[in-house]
Amino acid sequence: MFRALSSPVVLTRAIAPLRARALATSAPKFPVKNQGVLPTSRSPVVATLQFFNSVTGESGQIPTYRVLDGVGIPIEGAEVPQISEEFARTLYENMLLLPTMDNILYNVQRQGKISFYMTSYGEEATIIGAAAALANDDEQRETGQYREMGVLLWRGFGIDAAMAQCFGNQDDKSGKGRQMPMHFGSVEHHFHTISSPLATQIPQAAGVGFALKRDPARRNKNVACVFFGEGAASEGDFHAGMLLASTIPSPTIFLARNNGFAISTPAHEQYHGDGIAARGPGYGVETVRVDGNDIFAVFNAVKEARRRCLESGRAVLVEAMTYRVGHHSTSDDSFAYRGRQEVEDWKKIDNPITRFRLFMESKGWWDEKEEVALKAKLKNDVMTALKRAETLKRSDLRDLFTDVYGGEEPWNLREQREELASLLKKYGEVWEPWRNELKRFRDEGKNLVD
Repeated sequence: MFRALSSPVVLTRAIAPLRARALATSAPKFPVKNQGVLPTSRSPVVATLQFFNSVTGESGQIPTYRVLDGVGIPIEGAEVPQISEEFARTLYENMLLLPTMDNILYNVQRQGKISFYMTSYGEEATIIGAAAALANDDEQRETGQYREMGVLLWRGFGIDAAMAQCFGNQDDKSGKGRQMPMHFGSVEHHFHTISSPLATQIPQAAGVGFALKRDPARRNKNVACVFFGEGAASEGDFHAGMLLASTIPSPTIFLARNNGFAISTPAHEQYHGDGIAARGPGYGVETVRVDGNDIFAVFNAVKEARRRCLESGRAVLVEAMTYRVGHHSTSDDSFAYRGRQEVEDWKKIDNPITRFRLFMESKGWWDEKEEVALKAKLKNDVMTALKRAETLKRSDLRDLFTDVYGGEEPWNLREQREELASLLKKYGEVWEPWRNELKRFRDEGKNLVD
């Protein structure tokens, strides 16, 4: 069935957006003979006036690294990572957990129980493949696109903790209910808290990498890794981060998820050059482009990128070419700017979960019976966590004023806290909306005053 779906006509229609994301460029053909070099840059001096618009020489477009084809078969010459059956199963279970959580939490948001949600549909291989290739104590400076919940789950964050953050209840260790859903953070799991503004995490990651390099206990042991979308790469912070990691070398992996859309803006309207990978050499950064729907390609590329970061103490750029199957968020209807059939074609032809499952089946590591059992188990686990999260109260109302500054509470925060306490004392018991709302907090607002 899957081979039949890969017919030339259907496949061409499905990969058209991918081609649009990597426009062909003219390859430079400079004369071999030169007139010496510039003393400051070692650039060859030539007598022929010639412009160029490519970083790949004669080959034109930057190639995309792949291990498994669309039906899970290793392509000729590819190096399949030497992993055990147990590890492969763990990869697959984590990949399948993401759409399970996405299906449930997307519907929960539609029911009004949480305010916001973003899915990872279609990008499971990029997220889990990269997470598996990193060390669990590598610093994960999270992306501004909020789709890397899978990295935390891989590191043992847990479904309950993810659910608590989305509901903002008393078990939320990421922000005590003060952040939007999908804005995770965990000191224990070396996962820096997500912030909403686009691309702010990119220069921060370069700084984290530099700090790791200066720390004797972590130097040559850990790297920083930052995820971001191709839309975020249009922000000035992308260039600031790349320049910082290049000129003040730091072991930082810049992982661009090129999923084809920056909310409603397709990639071909975001840049005219050859994707995000073409920008790496301009900053002197080693770069690779990978098939983001091939978990082995992502795993190999990120593992090698990590090795190079540690060996050289310098940054590496990885561009993962994938496709955002889901809407940008629960605030978006993507069918207003792309065809429904386009999405359905990608689901069938280039589904990263299907691709890896077919590989597992070819090795005798998976079958239909196990597939049904795993889906049932994951759904039960997520629903159990959901039902628990719904019953828990929010953190103390006093936490609204904590964790902003270290040391003694500043006078202005103390004044605000005391003012809120006086308002609650005056109206909290007599005005029904406030009375009902206060019952949702663990302390019911009674601990505002010292």
